[in-house]
Amino acid sequence: MSFSLYIDCSGLVEGLEKYHCLKNLHDKVPCSEWVTDTRSLPKGSLILGFEEDVLCLCRAGDKEKPVFVDFVGGKAGHRRKFGGGKGQDIAKAVGLNKGVTPHVLDGTGGLGRDAFVLATLGCSVTLIERSPVIAALLQDGIDRARLAPEVAAIANRMKLINEDSRQAMQTMAADSQQFDVVYLDPMFPHREKSALVKKEMRIFQDLLSGDPDADELLAPAEALAAYRVVVKRPKHAPDLSDKEPTYRLEGKACRYDIYAFKAFGKDK
Repeated sequence: MSFSLYIDCSGLVEGLEKYHCLKNLHDKVPCSEWVTDTRSLPKGSLILGFEEDVLCLCRAGDKEKPVFVDFVGGKAGHRRKFGGGKGQDIAKAVGLNKGVTPHVLDGTGGLGRDAFVLATLGCSVTLIERSPVIAALLQDGIDRARLAPEVAAIANRMKLINEDSRQAMQTMAADSQQFDVVYLDPMFPHREKSALVKKEMRIFQDLLSGDPDADELLAPAEALAAYRVVVKRPKHAPDLSDKEPTYRLEGKACRYDIYAFKAFGKDK
């Protein structure tokens, strides 16, 4: 790994849940270091710790808000209430407009935004995220959402696996597991201009060193999907693995490439 992560354990009591969360993460990330005072850390260093019971990731010397996962309020809460339901492009892409509620494997979990949208619309979603840091942020957001009455049922439809997606999907296929839909959103330079997106993408780049093996996701995804694989791409990005999809759904900021195998409700 090419980054250094400082884990802020200030104020934590050994033996309590938060302490165990950060201790487990420290064990998983070889380049991490325990600190009790973040004030003297080099500018730009990544710092992970709890702020008011929320697991947050920030940079030393950065005055912007830290990165954390919130499924109750903020943009996720607004989209849950006013996002357009099954008329959204992502809903159409996974087949929710076909009168079905598929079980979805999100092979590139990230911060869980798309998975939460699908879970809000009734899907059971299994997420795979390879970065232990991003997975910890995501699991913390899911856990807090499960305690919030307005979204608890939605969060309970989300299950997170912290593994390399390629290996996890290959193991699932070897065990004869199958999902209705496999959803992929590989890292790619996004064209969105917001400061939040730019900040999150920079952090993702540091944690994951880009996504050079994205093309290797398509084949294991196809082996797991009973009905379709859906790949979210920036509008002008090349096809994943240079393979042309069955059809595309074009949105304003992105497109969804659909690799369809059979219609919902029909046996092979």
